[in-house]
Amino acid sequence: MRKVENGSKMKNFFSNIGYFFKETILMIRLSLSSNILSFLSTSLIFFILAMVLTGWWISSGVTRAIQGEAEISAYFGRNVDQNGALKLVESIKAIKGVKSARLVDDKEALSDMQKILGKESEILKVFDENPFTSYIEVNIELDSVDGILGELKNLPGIDSVRDNRDVLDRIRSISSLFMFIGWLVLAAAAITTLVIISHIIRLAIQDNREQINTLKLLGAPGAFISFPFVLQGLLMTLGGGILASLLASFVLGQIYARISGPLPFIPLPPAASIINAMFTVIITASAALGIVGSMLGLPSSENR
Repeated sequence: MRKVENGSKMKNFFSNIGYFFKETILMIRLSLSSNILSFLSTSLIFFILAMVLTGWWISSGVTRAIQGEAEISAYFGRNVDQNGALKLVESIKAIKGVKSARLVDDKEALSDMQKILGKESEILKVFDENPFTSYIEVNIELDSVDGILGELKNLPGIDSVRDNRDVLDRIRSISSLFMFIGWLVLAAAAITTLVIISHIIRLAIQDNREQINTLKLLGAPGAFISFPFVLQGLLMTLGGGILASLLASFVLGQIYARISGPLPFIPLPPAASIINAMFTVIITASAALGIVGSMLGLPSSENR
């Protein structure tokens, strides 16, 4: 019997979907200016959240990419010839934590710098001779950097070693900062959205008090009366989340275009994966907050 009753309730619920949407649209129109302002507010909140989250993910992706391609440049003295440099390469490969090592001659060093500088590489033409010297490019495991640096500096023939730990540490700090701000903004967005939506639902219930009382007298169940209000909150936050995601996608595309052009050497994570993840999180969060905020607005209002 219970299965039959539940099936009948579900059938009645779906048969009234048109009524629920019609009532929701009427409620939105009843306080149109207030609902528009609330919609724009939630859109702005979700947009800020989307930008902070993408900044967090991008900085984390860059950090992981640099960690995976961590390199040390080892410079040898001018008295070391080609054969001596190749022997140094073999000695460096034997160091624990070294993934690979190779000799970069002065011509390749000049070519690499020209690629990095791009249009600004014209400044290199002021030199009569190639200002760059040969060096050994060492790809390492980042966790072993201290031990590798110690062995390299003690290796006969090595004059100096340059590592990028300062840059990596700064990127790590930026990533941690974005993580902290991300959680902070997420909490603020959740609380603000819940307050806005619950307030809107309270006002909507007050404006429709007579209709609610009529439905109660006719024997309408609480779920039937409440659903249009929950639907209103869901549509507002979901619409705000979609608008914010579209705007954030456009802004992110512009940022990628501006960074990847003049700074092609920065290992940015794929834009498509960042945008897809952002869409999933923002849409899911907006829908969940809309439903929860609407539910929070129902009890206190109905008891008045």
